[in-house]
Amino acid sequence: MTDEAAHGSRLGGVLHVVVVAGALSVLTVSLLAVVLGALGWWSPYAGWAAAIATAAATPWVMRGVRTTTLGRGTAAALALVALAAGAWLAATDADQLLPRRDAGSNLNAAVALADTGRRIVDPDARAVGAPEALAVKGITLASPAFYQTGSAADPAIQPQFVIGPAAVYSLGRPFGVGAMVALAACAMALALLGFGLLVAGVVGARWGPVAAAALAIVFPVVHTGRATYSEPLAELTVTAGLLALVLAARQGKARAALLAVGLVGGTTFVRIDGLRETILLIPVLAAYAVAGRRWWRPAAVGAAASTALAFGAALWLSYRYLGDIAASLVPLLALGLVLGIASATLVVLGRRGALRSWAPMARWARLPTVAGLLVVVAGAFLASRPVWQVVRQSPDNPGSRVVAGLQLRQGLTVDGGRTYAEHTVAWLSWWVGPAALVIALVALAALIRSLTRSLVRRALPDWAGPLVVASASTFLTLWRPGITPDHPWADRRLLIALPLVVALVVAAAAWAARRLGRLGPLVAGLVVVALVVPTALATWPHVTERVEAGSTAAVDDVCRSLHAGDVVLAVDSRAANEWPPVVRGFCGRPALSTTAALRKDPAALADAVDRVAAVVRARGGRLVLLAADGPEALTAAGGTGIRQVSSVEVNEDERLLTRRPDHLVALRIDVWLAQPATS
Repeated sequence: MTDEAAHGSRLGGVLHVVVVAGALSVLTVSLLAVVLGALGWWSPYAGWAAAIATAAATPWVMRGVRTTTLGRGTAAALALVALAAGAWLAATDADQLLPRRDAGSNLNAAVALADTGRRIVDPDARAVGAPEALAVKGITLASPAFYQTGSAADPAIQPQFVIGPAAVYSLGRPFGVGAMVALAACAMALALLGFGLLVAGVVGARWGPVAAAALAIVFPVVHTGRATYSEPLAELTVTAGLLALVLAARQGKARAALLAVGLVGGTTFVRIDGLRETILLIPVLAAYAVAGRRWWRPAAVGAAASTALAFGAALWLSYRYLGDIAASLVPLLALGLVLGIASATLVVLGRRGALRSWAPMARWARLPTVAGLLVVVAGAFLASRPVWQVVRQSPDNPGSRVVAGLQLRQGLTVDGGRTYAEHTVAWLSWWVGPAALVIALVALAALIRSLTRSLVRRALPDWAGPLVVASASTFLTLWRPGITPDHPWADRRLLIALPLVVALVVAAAAWAARRLGRLGPLVAGLVVVALVVPTALATWPHVTERVEAGSTAAVDDVCRSLHAGDVVLAVDSRAANEWPPVVRGFCGRPALSTTAALRKDPAALADAVDRVAAVVRARGGRLVLLAADGPEALTAAGGTGIRQVSSVEVNEDERLLTRRPDHLVALRIDVWLAQPATS
């Protein structure tokens, strides 16, 4: 090996360690937060200590695992792409303090975890007038993404999602909101680095930077990497896990296999949808078992253990959330059961020698071609759905009411039950272009054909695991995205599908470069252009966007207007949706809310305000009424001394149903405060 090759090998090893260290740190911090957050002992500094210790131990964890050899220039290019992407995302980060979306909800959950040390927060029951105030019909501690649990005398507030995002983003709390959001950019940058290494390992070293750079400019990747969503963290852990799976398949190392399944299975700590990718690993491990790979057994045990820990943590600390998504969760668990039984059966048959006759049997000769054709059929099936299908859900679903409002404002036929799930392939084409989708489908068909041929011969290529997991996950997501279909919000669901498309297009370019002789470089270049140009054009309008930048000023205005002893009651719809967790976390004041039913009855609302004000006053506090839709609700609630304390205009995502968004729209953040007439 030349000195340059040896140096490139070392650089490649360092980059692998960096990616795996980041992913393991995410899971270690999440697991530690489960224990300490349940006991009320969590601290961001404990999280930093765990992350640093995990990163320091990662070289030992990966000891003996041979990583992909990269040339010095290739390694430097990959590192540069990741650093540039991370810097861009951090410089254009979102400022979503209000829990209008999951990013704001995660941010407020992280603030609560960091400041109280508890995952399920115990509010100051005396200050909010419990139990008397909470016994008033229509008065609650709950708000979107934050449940009220416990009794009226001993209430608690449970954040909606699994604990991982709150735990990781809480690490930035001592350094300010900007540092919390920057952690998302760092996670996405590491995910891009891992994706480049994965492509470099299975397609060719020089194609890694190309793939990483192409994915870095795909807008849904950019959009989620700018804010405290769960997706950057999940993207990192899944990518690192699949990268380790390739190394395990290539070398037969049980250590790498355990690392792979631990990372993929542990993704459920940061995103409950991570169960899907873990479940899809089951048939992959079964195939490796049938192929005689000895490391499948510890890998299966590791996958079960990591998934059980993560899902158990969700059941313990996010049980209300799991109940809410049971309609999606139960079918996924049923799929896991079916795949588990089928895979176990295949393993038993394989170990008994019942599958040895597969290869020589003439009837299997056409199976690889049939498998490839089925991929094309599946792609055509998904793409053609708008012609023959309109997907709907129950009109009573809360998301249906949101969709109906968007349809009305956008001049569409009002049909709130529509999920627009039949258009998911079009969602993909918005961001990468139709040509890239066609190229990716052809490449996927060819790879599935090759994979099936290997399966018949009881052999598996090292890229089999990532391809099967990503392809099956993409199909399930495109069939049922399970999200309110307003864009670019809904495009978060595509963060497995989009990397798969990019990897397949790059693989097609690499094949052309190798197989087409003198025309190869030209064709390869055209294939890459077919991906990069539409992607860049789609992302260009969003290059410098900063979603809700300036909302910090609105929060500061409200916090400055509150004083010691104040207890805030949100009295209109927008105030109840956005401000209670912000007042508790950023302002450090107790906060109550009103239900929609109470707000529809002005007389009952005014009576409830008087009763709560009396209880709070008896405890030595002062009730402050907060409205964000307008001052009218304060008047209806019997408020006096009405004053506007914040008037800020920011820009938010456009939220479209039937076309790709290309700009932000104005959003007013106005807040009025008042005191009850009886105070």
